[in-house]
Amino acid sequence: MKKIIAGLSCICLLAACGTSQKPEDKISTTTPTEHSNDQVTYRQASFNDLPDWSSQNFQQSMQSFLQGCLKLQNKQEWLAVCQAAQRVGTENKQIKTFFEQNFAVWQVKDNNKQEGMITGYYEPALKGALSQNEFARYPIYGVPNDLLILDYPASLRGKPQLIVRPIGNNRVQLLDKEQPAMGEYIVDISTFVVDERTKALKGRIEGNRFVPYYTRAEIDQGALKGKAPILGYANDPVELFFLQIQGSGRLMTRDGQYIRLGYAEQNGHAYTSVGTYLIRQGELTSGQASMQGIKAWVQLNPNRQNEVLGINKSYVFFRILPNTGGGPIGALNVPLTDGYSGAVDPRYITLGSPLFLSTTYPSSQRPLNRLIMAQDTGGAIRGGIRVDFFWGFGDEAGEIAGKMKQQGRVWTLLPKGITPQPKK
Repeated sequence: MKKIIAGLSCICLLAACGTSQKPEDKISTTTPTEHSNDQVTYRQASFNDLPDWSSQNFQQSMQSFLQGCLKLQNKQEWLAVCQAAQRVGTENKQIKTFFEQNFAVWQVKDNNKQEGMITGYYEPALKGALSQNEFARYPIYGVPNDLLILDYPASLRGKPQLIVRPIGNNRVQLLDKEQPAMGEYIVDISTFVVDERTKALKGRIEGNRFVPYYTRAEIDQGALKGKAPILGYANDPVELFFLQIQGSGRLMTRDGQYIRLGYAEQNGHAYTSVGTYLIRQGELTSGQASMQGIKAWVQLNPNRQNEVLGINKSYVFFRILPNTGGGPIGALNVPLTDGYSGAVDPRYITLGSPLFLSTTYPSSQRPLNRLIMAQDTGGAIRGGIRVDFFWGFGDEAGEIAGKMKQQGRVWTLLPKGITPQPKK
C-alpha cells in the first residue's frame, strides 16, 4: 500500500505503508523451540496461548489469507498450505481446524519484551479534481522522470564513492571503476542517509554527480515542475500529506467520480514523525498527537504549516489503480482486507504469513484479539513487535486509525516444520 506505503499512529504516523520492496524469505526447516537474532526472539507456543482463539471470525481471516495465497503459492514452502486452504469448507470450525493442523505458533519477543507498539492505518478519501481549479490546487504526483534508483546491497557498504550511469526506467547501473567517463556520474555516499534497511539509493543527476532526490520542502516549493506526471489535484495540502503517510487512497471529485491511488515510489529520504516533532516542541502532548490532533493544530497555526510538514522529508509518488473493488494493494501486491490485514517489518515477520495480534481498541481497554495477515510494510514499521492494523476505507476508519497507539503482543504462524529466520 503504507505502503505502501503506507499506516498511522498517534506519534509514529507511518510513512508509505505500501512499498515496492519485497525481501525474499529466508526460512529454516529445523524446529527448535526458540530462535533468536540477538534482538528478536521467537518462542514456540501453542494455539491455547492465543487469547480468544476459539472465538475468532475465522471466515474473515481465511478470506484475507486466500488473498495472500495468490502470491504466497509461488513459494515452495507455502504451496501446500495454500492448496489446502482452497479445499477448506466455509464453516468457522473447519477453518479453525485448518489453521491448527497446518501451522505452528511462534511468540515474538523484541529485546526480551513481549509487548510492542500497535498502530492503525486506513485508506483515505481525498477531495479534489482531475484538473487544477480554484477548489483543487495541490498536485498529486506520479513518479518523476528524473528520479533515479541505484540498488545498494550490503557489499557496497563502507565504500565512500561509487560510479554509476543511467540505464533507463528510472534506474542507474553501478560501474566497477574509480573515475567517471562521459555519461557517468559520481555518488558521494556521505550525502545520502543510509541505515540497515537501505536497499536502494534514490537520487537525480546534478552536474557530474548523482545526488539525493528532492526533499518534501523542495517539492512543495515547485522542484518537480515539468518533471513528473500529475495524476490529480487535492483541495487541501494537509490531507495530501496524510494520503502520503497512508500510502494509498481515493481522490473524490465533486461530481462523484473517484480514482484510486496506490504507492508507486518514494523520494529516498527517511520518514520523520510530525507528531513527535510537535511533542518535542511543546506544542502537543503525547495524547494529543493523533492524526486529528495534528490536523487541528495546523488549522490553528497555518503560518507554521510548511515548517511542520517539511520536517518529514519523505515524499511518496503514486500510480492510478483500477477500480476493481476491494481494499488497497499492499506490499504483498494483493488487496488488503478491512480489519484483517496489517503492516509489519518484513525483516522479522514473513510477508503474507498469518499473524495473531493481542491488543486493545483505541482509547479503550476493550480487547482486540485477532488473526490477521501480514500483507503490508511501512517506513515507520520497525521491529519484531510492531504492527500497523488496517481499518479500511473512509472517514470512520480514519477516526479509529488516527487514535490507535496501543501496546500489544504478537504471534507469527508459519507452516509446520518451518521456523522464523530474521533477515539481515
